[in-house]
Amino acid sequence: MMKKMTSWFSNDVAIDLGTANTVVHVKGQGIVLNEPSVVAVDNHTHKVVAVGNDAKAMLGKTPDHITAVRPLKDGVIADFEITEIMLREFIKKAQNKRRFVKPRIVICVPSGITEVEKRAVRDSAQHAGAREVYLVAEPIAAAIGVGLPVSRPSGNMIIDIGGGTTEIAVIALDGIVCDTSIRVGGDEMDEAIVQHIKKTYNLLVGDLTAENVKKTIGSAAPLPEELEMEIKGRDLVAGIPKTLRISSVEIREALREPVMQIVEALKLALERCPPELAADIVDRGIVITGGGSLLRELETLLKEETNLPINTVDDPLSCVVLGTGKILDNLEYYDKVLIPAGRD
Repeated sequence: MMKKMTSWFSNDVAIDLGTANTVVHVKGQGIVLNEPSVVAVDNHTHKVVAVGNDAKAMLGKTPDHITAVRPLKDGVIADFEITEIMLREFIKKAQNKRRFVKPRIVICVPSGITEVEKRAVRDSAQHAGAREVYLVAEPIAAAIGVGLPVSRPSGNMIIDIGGGTTEIAVIALDGIVCDTSIRVGGDEMDEAIVQHIKKTYNLLVGDLTAENVKKTIGSAAPLPEELEMEIKGRDLVAGIPKTLRISSVEIREALREPVMQIVEALKLALERCPPELAADIVDRGIVITGGGSLLRELETLLKEETNLPINTVDDPLSCVVLGTGKILDNLEYYDKVLIPAGRD
């Protein structure tokens, strides 16, 4: 009876706590928030100036007394206090007016994180106002979000390419049979573009410019028609602003290292896969999700490297939080996929 009472007065929340973006799903409402995992803090007063979209707009543009930071790195918490502030703000926005009772929260985490990192996530959520905290591995959440039959004794392989990590897992019977988690994702691709432009043209560009280049002309394999775009940055020799025109061919070369790290991790995961489940993967193929899966021609490259069917989902950015939302809607049914984390 008490559980029913608390459910009436609180909105339970599912959170995809990502390195690049945090997506919040509220029970009965769907996705209510999707904002960058960025916080701007005043260094003098230690007060939060902005969170999410407003804070991301400040990246690389702040005066000395304000610092815009990403509190998560490689899929895990790098700054405990800032993550707690960010979670509290996002939960407050998502909860709207219902704040009588603290919510239950399901948060997805990379499958390769340590017990210490799991505790950091749990503690941050509790300090941010959670009544109970449950963790779920990102590949399982993504698989449930896509609609894969994770509870059956058949193999489902999924690749989730996020901002800080790439999760590759074979799932069967509500669990991860084998997985590979590497700390390579969209952020490493952006950094590769920054370094390429710096070394080749002595031009310094910001992370936001690099991300825009990746989205606009980046690719993993040759394009049917190669693209070009103009970028602006600071000339490291002359020290003045400069405009440069770059092509998709050189950006593809710049992205080659992080992309091939993902390919090698996929091959390693396939090597570890039990033979019976490998047969299922040959029939069903591999599903790719996450923001990194939007890189042009990535599907083509993975097909060439593995000779397996590769399936890209319609909304790769929302798969993880939609799966977490499904788990939240039916915690008892999905109890086996949860990592217990602080039910006190």
